[in-house]
Amino acid sequence: MPIYFDHNATTALDPRVFETMQPYLLGPYGNPSSVHRYGRAARDAIEAARVQIADFAGAQVGVVTWTSGATESNNFALKGFASAFGAGRILYAATEHPAVMEAAESLRNRGWIVEMIAVSPDGLIDWPKFEAQLAAAPVQLVAVMAANNETGVIQDIARVSESVHAAGAFLLVDAVQAAGKIGLPECWQAADLMSLSAHKIFGPKGVGALLAKSDVELAPLLHGGGQERGVRGGTENVAGIVGFGAAAELAQAELAQRAAHTAALRQQLEAGLRTIDGSIIFGHGALRLPNTVQFAIPDWEGEALLMALDRTGIAVSSGSACASGTGEPSHVLLAMGFSHTVAFGAIRVSFGPRNTAAEVDRLLQALHSLRVERHPA
Repeated sequence: MPIYFDHNATTALDPRVFETMQPYLLGPYGNPSSVHRYGRAARDAIEAARVQIADFAGAQVGVVTWTSGATESNNFALKGFASAFGAGRILYAATEHPAVMEAAESLRNRGWIVEMIAVSPDGLIDWPKFEAQLAAAPVQLVAVMAANNETGVIQDIARVSESVHAAGAFLLVDAVQAAGKIGLPECWQAADLMSLSAHKIFGPKGVGALLAKSDVELAPLLHGGGQERGVRGGTENVAGIVGFGAAAELAQAELAQRAAHTAALRQQLEAGLRTIDGSIIFGHGALRLPNTVQFAIPDWEGEALLMALDRTGIAVSSGSACASGTGEPSHVLLAMGFSHTVAFGAIRVSFGPRNTAAEVDRLLQALHSLRVERHPA
C-alpha cells in the first residue's frame, strides 16, 4: 500500500469535514450577501464557522477575516499593513515561508526598508542580532512564523512578541504549520496578525483566514462588494468556510491525541536515522513540531532520494512544496548555515494521525536498502 508522509504540504479532507460541507455544495445555494432565506442560511453558516475559527485560535470572533488561503492571508497582512501605514521598516525571519518572504520583499518597491532576521544553526531566532536590529532604527512590522514548515522548529513567539512590542512594532505570526499540532491561543495572544489555512488541518483547499487585532489598520487587497466588513471583497466560499470551521473544531478536540501519536512516530524515525552513518537531522537541538523530521542521508541528493522512495510507494518531500521545482536548495537550511551540498540533500517527513509505526519501519527499511544499493559491501 502507498504511504503518505507529506502532511505539511497538504492533508486529506477528513470525511467528517466533507459531511459538513456537502449540504453547501449541493444546496442551500444562496449568496451570503443576499437577504432572502437562502442568503441568510449561507450567512449563518459562515458566521458559525467564524466562531469555530475564533475558538480554535482563542480569539474574538470579530478579528477573523476569510481569505483564499495562507498565501493571501500573508500578502493581505503585509501589503495591507504597508498600504495603510505608508512607508517604514519591516523585519522578517530568514526561515519564513515564501508567501511571507516574497510579499515582504515586494514592499521595497513601495519605499519600505526590508531586512531579514538571522537564525541560529538550529533555526531559532539569533537573539543578539535581532535585538540589535530592533534597536538600530524604528520598526513598524515584524514577521516570525510560529513553526517552520520544513524543519518543524518552533519559535519562542512570546519572547519575540515582548521584544517586538517593546520596540513599538506590530507582529505577524504565520501559524499555518503550528495549527492542529500545537496550541494556537498562546500564538494569538502574542501576535497582532495571524494567518491560517484549512488544507493543513484536514480541511478543504482554497480557504484560509487572517486574524487581525483591532488596533491594526489594513488596506484591502481586493475591492468590491463590501464583504468581510469591507476589507476583503468577493463572494465567500461558503462550503469551504464551513469545512474550515469543522476541521478547526476537530483539530482542537483531537490536538493532544494527534500530537502524541505523531511524536511517537517521529521518535521512532529519528532513532532509526541515527543508525545511518553521517545522517543529519535538522533542527534537532530545538523544540519542534511533533510530526516533522527533516533529514539528509550522505551521498544522496534530496530530489533523487525522494524519487527513489516514490518508486517504492512512499511519498515524502524535499522541502517546502511551494518552493519545489525551483532547482534551488532550501533557503531555510542555508539560513541555518548549512552548505548548498547539504541543503540539496534534505528530505522532509511529516506525519499525520493515520500513519503507523509499521509505515515508519517500511521507510527505514527502504532507506537502508537504497543505501546498500548505492554502497554494496
